[in-house]
Amino acid sequence: MLEISSFTVNGESKPLLLDDPHPIFGFSLDNGGEGGEFKSATITLDNGARIHTDKLSYIRYEGKPLEPYHDYTATLEVTLSNGSAKASTSFRMGKMDKPWIGQWISDPTYQFTGKGNSPEVLSFKKDIKTEKPIKEAYAYVTAMGVYRFELNGEKVGDRYLAPGFTSYEHHLQYQGYDVTESFKGGANSILVHVAGGWAVGSFVFSRKNRWYADRQALLFELHIEYEDGSREVIDSDDSWLVSREGPYTMSDLYDGESYDANKEDIKEDSFHKAGLEKLRNNPKIYAEIGCPIKKWKEFKPEFLYEKDGELIFDCHQNFAGIASIHIKDAKKGDVVVIKHAEVLTDEGGLNTALLRSAKATLTYTCKDGEQSYEPEFTYMGFRYLSVKGLELDSFELTSYALTSEIEEIGEFECSDPLLNRLDLNIRYSARSNFLDIPTDCPQRDERMGWSGDIAIFAETACYDYKMSNFLRKWLKDMRAEQNKGGGFPCTTPIHGYGFPATMPRIAIDFWGDAILEVPYAIYRHEGDLTVLKENYEAMKKYVKACLFWAKIWGVGKYRYIWHTPAFLHFGDWVSPDVDKMSTWQKRSKYTATASLCHCLSLLSEISSLLGEENDSHEYKRLSKKVADAYVSVFLDKDGKLKKEPFQTGYVLPLSFDMIEEKKKRQGSLDALVKLIEDNSYCIGTGFPGTPRILECLSKGGRSDVAYKMLLNKKAPSWLYAVEVGATTILEKFDGLLEDGTARKSEDGTGEMISFNHYASGSVGRFLYERIAGMWIEEAGFRKIRFAPTLGGGLSYCRMKTHSPFGQVSSYWHIDGNKFTYELEIPIGSLAGVDMPDGSHRELKPGKYVLECAI
Repeated sequence: MLEISSFTVNGESKPLLLDDPHPIFGFSLDNGGEGGEFKSATITLDNGARIHTDKLSYIRYEGKPLEPYHDYTATLEVTLSNGSAKASTSFRMGKMDKPWIGQWISDPTYQFTGKGNSPEVLSFKKDIKTEKPIKEAYAYVTAMGVYRFELNGEKVGDRYLAPGFTSYEHHLQYQGYDVTESFKGGANSILVHVAGGWAVGSFVFSRKNRWYADRQALLFELHIEYEDGSREVIDSDDSWLVSREGPYTMSDLYDGESYDANKEDIKEDSFHKAGLEKLRNNPKIYAEIGCPIKKWKEFKPEFLYEKDGELIFDCHQNFAGIASIHIKDAKKGDVVVIKHAEVLTDEGGLNTALLRSAKATLTYTCKDGEQSYEPEFTYMGFRYLSVKGLELDSFELTSYALTSEIEEIGEFECSDPLLNRLDLNIRYSARSNFLDIPTDCPQRDERMGWSGDIAIFAETACYDYKMSNFLRKWLKDMRAEQNKGGGFPCTTPIHGYGFPATMPRIAIDFWGDAILEVPYAIYRHEGDLTVLKENYEAMKKYVKACLFWAKIWGVGKYRYIWHTPAFLHFGDWVSPDVDKMSTWQKRSKYTATASLCHCLSLLSEISSLLGEENDSHEYKRLSKKVADAYVSVFLDKDGKLKKEPFQTGYVLPLSFDMIEEKKKRQGSLDALVKLIEDNSYCIGTGFPGTPRILECLSKGGRSDVAYKMLLNKKAPSWLYAVEVGATTILEKFDGLLEDGTARKSEDGTGEMISFNHYASGSVGRFLYERIAGMWIEEAGFRKIRFAPTLGGGLSYCRMKTHSPFGQVSSYWHIDGNKFTYELEIPIGSLAGVDMPDGSHRELKPGKYVLECAI
C-alpha cells in the first residue's frame, strides 16, 4: 500500500516559523517495496494556491507571497502507476519583512565591566491584563544574549540557549511561541531572563566579553487576537521593568551557573524601569533557520565513591549537556556544588585541569524543603560529576544530553562489536558538538565553530543526520565573515578569535576549505543546487585568495606550491606520528598545496554543475598545474617523497588524483603502505589525511591494509580508544590511557586534550561507503551504487539512511561461500549493484534479495 512517509516544508517535517514567502516542499514515498513509477503530485494550500509537479523534492511555491503571522495547511496528493496517497502538514509564517513594533530594551543602570567574566542576568517583567476572551496569543522573542521566557511562572517552550549562536554583527534569529493555552483570563505576567551567552558573556579561550554588545538587551512582541476579531500587540518598550536580583546569580557558558532558590520570587522593589537600548550593531533579524537546542537523552549517573568530601558519579557516557538535581529536603542557605569532567585523575577525582579556565560548576543555594534545580544558561561536556554539600541519600541526580534538534536518519551495524561502538562514538560526538553551530569540543574553554573540523566531517554527518538547515545557517555566517582578501576566520562565528582575522588577507588551507566541502556535502546528499549557488561567489573568492598566497612566494612551478610561513597554517594538525605542534605546521607546504589542488578541482565540478563552463575549464587547468607542481617538487621519479616521508604526504595526492603517471602513483601507494606497515598499522595522519587514508588505500587496491588499520587496537588507532573505554571520539587518538585517565600532553599544545571531538570520526564515511557499500552516484540519491568492499573477517553489515526520496537500506551477510544482499531503493531513485563475484545489475525502486557465490 502506498504511503507518504514524509512531507516537508523547507526541509523539516515539523517546520519552524518561516520567513520565506516562497517555501520549498518535498516528500518521500513508501510503497511496501513494490516499486512503481511516480506520475505526478499536487500540493494545495488553504489560500487556494495549487502546485502541480512531477518532482518529489525541492518543489518551490511560486505563487502569491504568503502572508506574515498566518497559519497555512498544505495538502499533498500523489499518484503512482500503481496507487495514490494523500497527506497534509501545517506551518506558520513569521514576521517576514514586517518591522518590529517592539523596541530593544535593557537595564540603563547597569554598566558591565571587567575582563574574562560574564554579566549579571537581567530579568525583564511586564504584567498585562486582558478583558476579553482570547482566540490566539503568539509571542516573538529574541535577545542580545540568551533568554528564558516565562509566562505566569512557567517556562515557555523546551529549548535552551535561544536565540542561538550567530555572527551577531550580521545576523540574529528570533523564535515564535504559541502561548494561547498558557494565557489565563485577567492578569498575566511575562518574565524574560536574559544572560550574557555568546553575545555579551565571556567566550573563546582568551575569555573575551562584550564582543557584540555592551550589555544584554531584549526584543519582544506578543500578538493577541481576541474572539471578537480585535487585535493587540504587547511589545517591549520602556514601560517594562527590569531587575538584576533574580535567582540566577551567575551565568557563564564555560564556568557554569549559580542559582539561589530563595530569590525565585523576585522582590518587587528590586525592579526599576527598563530603558530603550541602541545596539552597537544592526544585525538582520530573521526567523530561526537552524535547529533549536533541546534535551535528547537522559542518563542516571551511578554513584562510585566519596573522594575528599565530594560524591563521585559516573554517567557511563561522555556527552554535552546538563545535570539536574532533586533534593528531598534541605534547609534555607544550604549550598550544593556540582562539578563536571570527562575523565578522572590518577587519584580518582575529577580531572578539571583539562577544562583549562572553564570551571564547569553549578552552585545551588537551597530554600527550605523539597526542591529541584536544573541550569538554564550553560552546558558542559562530561561523563563524571561530583556533588558536594549533600548526603548521598538526600538527593536524586539526573543528567540530560543537549543537542540541536537534528533528525537522525542513519543506522549502521556489522558483525564486529568494536566497529559498532566506534560508530556509536561518532554519533555521540556529533550530537555533543552540534549545539546551534558545529563546535570542536563541548567541555573546555573553547566550544568554537572551527571550520576545519566540520570540513572533514560533513560527509559522515550527512549520512547520519538531516544536516541541511543546521549547516546552511552556519554557512550564512561563514559567508558574512569572509575577509576582504577572500580568506576566512578559522572559527565561525569569529567572536574575537584573532588568527587569522587580524591578518585580513590570509587564507588557511583545509579550514577555509569548509566553504566548498560543506555545501558540496549537502548537495551530494540532498541534490539541491541552491546550496552551491548560495556559496559560489564566496568559493571563488576563497580559491582566488589561496592562489594569491601560493603565487606570491614563488616563481615557475613554485608559483603553485603554497608555502607561506608555517605559522600561518595548521598543517598536518594533531598527527600522532610526531610530537610537536611546530612539526605539524611545517608540513603545511604539502597540505596547503594539496588543498589548493583539491579546491580548484572541486570548484571546477561545482562551476560545471551551475552552468559556469568557462570557470570550470579554468579551475580544472589550474588544478592540473598545482598537481604537476606537487609531483615535480615533492616526489622523486619513483613516486616517493624526496624529504621526510609521512602518511599524509602520500594520502593527499593519491586521494585527489594528483599523480597522473601510473608507475609513479603505484610507487606512492607502495611507499604509503610501507610507512603504515613499519608503524604497525597505526594511524599517522592529522586532520587533512585522516578522513581519506582508508579510502585512499581501498581505491588503490589495498583494502587489506585499510582493514588492518581500521581494526588495529594498538595506539594510536580508532579501536584503541574503543578498547580502553572511550565513549566518544578523541581529539588525539592516544589521548586516553588504558586505565581511563588522560595522557600527558607533550606536543606544545598545553592541556589540549579533548575526549569529545568528532573530527577523526570522519572515518564513518568509510564504514558507510566501503563496508556497508552504499555510494551516492548521482546527487540527492537519484542514482545509488551498492558495492561493498569485503574484508576484515566481517560476516554481515546493515545500513540505513534517509534520502530526499525516502529510506535507502542495505544488508549483506555471508554464510559459508554464499553472499546475500538485501536492498531497498526508494521511489525516485535508481541503483546499480556490484556483487563480489564481479557481476553487475541495474535496479529500479523496490526491495530486492540478490545472491552470489564468493
